[in-house]
Amino acid sequence: MHFVNFSSPYWLGDCSAMYQLGFQDPATTTMEGIYLFNLHLLFVIISIVLLIGWLLFVVLRNFTELSNSNVANFTHSNIIEIVWTSIPAFILLSLASPSFSLLYSLDEISNPELTLKILGYQWYWGYEMSDFNSCSDTHNLKYSSYMLTNEFLKENKSIGFFRNLETNKRVVLPTNTHLRLLITAVDVLHSWTIPSFGVKVDACPGRLNQANLFIKRFGVFFGQCSEICGVNHGFMPIVLLAVPSAQYHYLITRKHYHFLRHYLATQTSSSSVNPASARPYPSRTSHPSP
Repeated sequence: MHFVNFSSPYWLGDCSAMYQLGFQDPATTTMEGIYLFNLHLLFVIISIVLLIGWLLFVVLRNFTELSNSNVANFTHSNIIEIVWTSIPAFILLSLASPSFSLLYSLDEISNPELTLKILGYQWYWGYEMSDFNSCSDTHNLKYSSYMLTNEFLKENKSIGFFRNLETNKRVVLPTNTHLRLLITAVDVLHSWTIPSFGVKVDACPGRLNQANLFIKRFGVFFGQCSEICGVNHGFMPIVLLAVPSAQYHYLITRKHYHFLRHYLATQTSSSSVNPASARPYPSRTSHPSP
């Protein structure tokens, strides 16, 4: 008989865990590159710290005034100057090469099959989906995503939902597909961030920022706004559901297009959620942004 270990971090899915010190599991090629570069950088830093610590220990042990009273005539050495100049240069080159490769890969332009436009509001997210190249006709989806309050989760007995991370509507995207994200804001600065994707793009009013995304595995991924945008900045969660591309294209065909819209509206409850009741605060007019 097998028992489920609820304390295991794998049970939490792709969200932050208590006392977490490392990265979340990568779900995109971008995050995999960031994770590997972090391991490379960590190895270099630890090696430098150990070397400098050993040199300091040797100097303090062998060249103190009490243990060594002989005065040396050593004043200059060209070899030592070449060594302590060339070694840091080689270390910087070893860091620059993968760093520039990663930066250029982040800005790589691909031919996207799907475009997701993200709009930041005070204090919720709006989404528009278009460019369904697999369909004969172009369809658009437009909806807003609000955080579910603690009262709503308690009343509907939503077991397994995360406090301050769940939304009334989730973003649905396909895996193994080139995606384009267009991020902007309507009122103030926001930042659309999902750690598992390695995506953190600022949403600026009057400016349209672009990011590429290629999801490698399916699952539910969580994120939050990462730019202070007012009194309810901490109540702008992001929930994204990644499904296999074949299943996603099956849903968005003309026959099942209305089913997808119904699924986005009712996935958190059998009854539709009123966006006003899903807000963790009263109307926007009663809480102006500072």
